[in-house]
Amino acid sequence: MFTIEHEFDATVITLVDEGESPLREDVTLQAFASEITLEQWDARTDRVCKITLSPNQLRDLAAALNLPEGIYHSAP
Repeated sequence: MFTIEHEFDATVITLVDEGESPLREDVTLQAFASEITLEQWDARTDRVCKITLSPNQLRDLAAALNLPEGIYHSAP
């Protein structure tokens, strides 16, 4: 399951793990004009882990999910 919310300066997507155990904490993706952040609570460290991607990195990640193994260079 996931939710999508459009805020003033970002689109917020929350991914909820509904699979079989062990379940993972929700993942929140916030898409701003200049960067995309992914956040997930880590119970082991009692902290939120955060990853920041550029729009180009997110585009490459989305493309990579549908490609076979190999090395690729995306066009600008």
